[in-house]
Amino acid sequence: MKNVADLAGVGIKTVSRVVNDEPGVSEATRQRVIRATEQLQYQLDITAGSLKRSGRKTQSIGLLLPSVSNPFSGEIHRAMEDALAVRGIAVFAASLDDDPEREKKLISAFLGRRVDGLVLTTIAKSQAYMIPEHSRDLPLVFIDREPAGIEADAVVTDNEVGAANAAAHLIEHGHTRLAYLGDRTDIQTAGKRRTGFLDGVGRAGISTSGIAVRENLHDEETAFRAAHELLTSENPPTAIFSSQNLVTFGAMRALKALGLHHKIALIGFDDFTLADMMDPGITVIAQHPERIGKLAAERILARIDGDANPARTYVIPTELIQRGSGEIRPPS
Repeated sequence: MKNVADLAGVGIKTVSRVVNDEPGVSEATRQRVIRATEQLQYQLDITAGSLKRSGRKTQSIGLLLPSVSNPFSGEIHRAMEDALAVRGIAVFAASLDDDPEREKKLISAFLGRRVDGLVLTTIAKSQAYMIPEHSRDLPLVFIDREPAGIEADAVVTDNEVGAANAAAHLIEHGHTRLAYLGDRTDIQTAGKRRTGFLDGVGRAGISTSGIAVRENLHDEETAFRAAHELLTSENPPTAIFSSQNLVTFGAMRALKALGLHHKIALIGFDDFTLADMMDPGITVIAQHPERIGKLAAERILARIDGDANPARTYVIPTELIQRGSGEIRPPS
């Protein structure tokens, strides 16, 4: 704060008033202080005073998820809360929205609150920008997606194997005209699921060049439009694999709107509530977010408690759950 005050040509109390959004500072002075904080990349530590007085940790963890509204993220959040509550540790969760700039800002906000560790899903191509914090013994655990540019524990799903199993299942039920509906291509898990699915098709002796691939479908509406277009084309697929639950919802809507939900097979990656209550029930490649959250909590606690073993990636297997939609056979 002293460096900001010196650069802005004001006193430390004036800087404090500005960063805490308190009155009594002219607009010209406020803007000068703001420019100084940006130039020096000053980050307000809102807990520093209480920590200095108490000499204790904050008993809190920062959790960055793709979207807290996504059922997969919600289950991870709850599993972590349950696991950490026994240690009296609070979990502060935020939504990444798969935006690299938002990622950095939210991580900065967590650091400003002096959390005892971070559990992160990330989208930036590299997390090397976090090396200075990690080197100062800030515990880090990555979930869902492995980190790049930094060594840290990760807890992930076996995406490629799960997607390959979906391909094999559809092919075993007689399908050769297949479609893949994928998430954004810059998302690590989407790339792994695409690779796994196409590898599974190739291993069955089916040319992958004939697979209808539609990607960058990041929500239900874009998935609905892509599925509707495929299903009304001259050579529609007889089976669809959707790479995440929001994409699955869009595919389900398209099938229902066209009256094809009992004629076209569908397997979705990610389970969801009431999937077994659909007509037909939705066959899924189920992840286990509760296991991911529990293991991530165990790893962040271990690192907080001083575990200095080399970083490791923990892979959680998927599970094929048959409910009917993935077992529909193609027309004779």
